[in-house]
Amino acid sequence: MIKTVIFDLGGVIVPLDFPKGYAAMATHSPFPVEEIRERIIGTGLAPQLECGKISSNEFRERLCEVLRISVTADEFRNLWSSIFPSHTLIPEELLTRIRSKHRLLLLSNTNELHFEVIQRNYGHMKHFDHYVLSYVVGHMKPSPEIYAEAIAHAECGPAECFFTDDVAAYVEGARKAGIDAVQFKSYEQLLPELRRRGVDV
Repeated sequence: MIKTVIFDLGGVIVPLDFPKGYAAMATHSPFPVEEIRERIIGTGLAPQLECGKISSNEFRERLCEVLRISVTADEFRNLWSSIFPSHTLIPEELLTRIRSKHRLLLLSNTNELHFEVIQRNYGHMKHFDHYVLSYVVGHMKPSPEIYAEAIAHAECGPAECFFTDDVAAYVEGARKAGIDAVQFKSYEQLLPELRRRGVDV
């Protein structure tokens, strides 16, 4: 019996539009969009931010230097978070229904800058009992440590947890931790998966 339902964030609840983010950065940088992407990836800063190894301020300063961008901290946060469209992939009502009978957790590889914007702009976030976030935990999926953290906050055994993520490797990581997990493809695909496990949606 499933007692706790665990959701990924980006690509499951909120879509990710990385080209839009690179284009937004390019409006403040002398480099073209294609080079913006390569320069960001080349720094290796984003994974460090998502693991909590560097602060948001250090990340902003170093990335602005690489991209030759001169903006305020608030402007940078908005640019960095422009990957999130206004619509969502699942309705908020789904979380309301699940939480009425189950514990609800969020398990995400994310960073402080993004999560501040997510909390401010998406009502979905208020329905979760706990957030398991990579930059807080210090580990990213598919590291076993982050799944262990999720299980610790699930208040039940791993086999009593259900997890969905759009990334196959992260689903497999959850399964290795003993969690029942499926890859997210769409809201319509997720509903029968939840119902098969006794989650009333």
